[in-house]
Amino acid sequence: MTHMTTDEKYMAKAIELAEKARGCTSPNPMVGAIIVKDGRIIGEGYHQKAGEPHAEVYALHQAGMDARGATLYVTLEPCSHYGKTPPCAKRVIAAGISRVVIGMIDPNPLVAGKGLAMLQEAGIEVEIGVLERQCVEMNEAFITYIKTGKPFVILKSAMSIDGKIATASGESKWITNEEARLDGHRIRKEVDAMLVGVGTIIADDPLLSCRLPQETVENQPHLYILDSQGRTPLDATIWTVPNRNITIFVGEECGLEQMGAFSDKGAEVIVTPSNERGLDISFILEELGTRQCMSLLIEGGSQVVASFVETKSFDKLVTYIGNRIIGGIGATPAVGGLGFSSLDEAVQLDIDEVMAVGDNMKIISYRRGREGVYVYGDH
Repeated sequence: MTHMTTDEKYMAKAIELAEKARGCTSPNPMVGAIIVKDGRIIGEGYHQKAGEPHAEVYALHQAGMDARGATLYVTLEPCSHYGKTPPCAKRVIAAGISRVVIGMIDPNPLVAGKGLAMLQEAGIEVEIGVLERQCVEMNEAFITYIKTGKPFVILKSAMSIDGKIATASGESKWITNEEARLDGHRIRKEVDAMLVGVGTIIADDPLLSCRLPQETVENQPHLYILDSQGRTPLDATIWTVPNRNITIFVGEECGLEQMGAFSDKGAEVIVTPSNERGLDISFILEELGTRQCMSLLIEGGSQVVASFVETKSFDKLVTYIGNRIIGGIGATPAVGGLGFSSLDEAVQLDIDEVMAVGDNMKIISYRRGREGVYVYGDH
C-alpha cells in the first residue's frame, strides 16, 4: 500500500467531502475544502449545489479567527471572479491563510490560474497538483462541459457476454443481474439528463427513472427522447414519473397535431434537423450545452448507441456484461447501424477499470481522442 503524505491525506479528506454533493452541483463542479492548523482540522466544507456558498466559504466560516496562519486544502483552484458568489481567493487572503494546497487548476477560462496568481501575489505559499488525478476524475463531466460547451456523454450498455442486448425474439429482461441494474440507477442519479430513442419506449415501455432502495430521489434526470416521427405513445409509463422534465426531439416530418399532443402532456418539443443517420446528434448536443446540461447518459437501444458511436459523440462507455451467451444472427447487437468499414476508422477506447459486479462484469472506458480533456501539469 502506498504511503500517503500529510498533504495527500488531507486532500483525500477534501475529495471525500466534495463527493457528498455528487449529482447536486451542476453546472458547477464538486469541491471540498479542509483547513488545518497545528495538525488539527479546524474547518471543513463542500459546495452543496449551484448558487450556494463555495466549499472554502463553509470551511473559513467554521475556522473563524483561527484560520490565520493555517493551511487550506481545496480540491479545485479558488475562484477569482464575481459570479453568483464573491471570489473565494479574496476571502482566503482576507482570512490570513498562510498556505494553500490545491488539487487541480480550474479549467474555467474565468479562473484558469487567476485564483492561483491572486494567492501568490498576496504572499501565500501555494502547492498545486496534490492528488490531481483523483480531483480531475471526480469532475470529469464539469471539465468536458466547460471546455467544449457540450455535455459529458456517457454511453451505458448492458449485454450478454457475446455482445447481444436482446434475443432474436426481442427478450431482454434481464441479461444482467440485479446488482448491475442497481449500479446503473446510481449513474442515473449522478447525471443531469438521460437520452433514449422512441424505439426503446415502444418496445419496453420503461419508467426510465432513478430508483434506489432506501433512498428518496427528489429530482429525476431530465429525459430527452429521439423521436423523428412523433411516435412516443401518449399512454407510455414515462409520463407517470413525478418531478421530471421531458423533452422530445422530433424531425420536420412530425405532424403539428402530434407535437401539440406532446405539449399537452407537459413535454417540450424541439424540431430537429436530420442527416443520413437520422436526427442530428451534433445539433442535439449543442442544444443541451446551451441549457447548461453538464452530463448526459445515453440509455438508447442498438440504433441510438450506433448514432453516438459512428459520429464519435461520446466520452465514456460503461458496459455491463451478463453471464449468458445468447447467440444468433438475428439477436440484437449492442451497437447497430452500419458500423465502420475498416479497423482504422473504428472507435478506439482506453480501458480504465474492469470489475466484478456479483457474477457479472463492469467495464469503464473512455473514447480515445475525445475533446475537453484536462491537461495534467499545466500549471
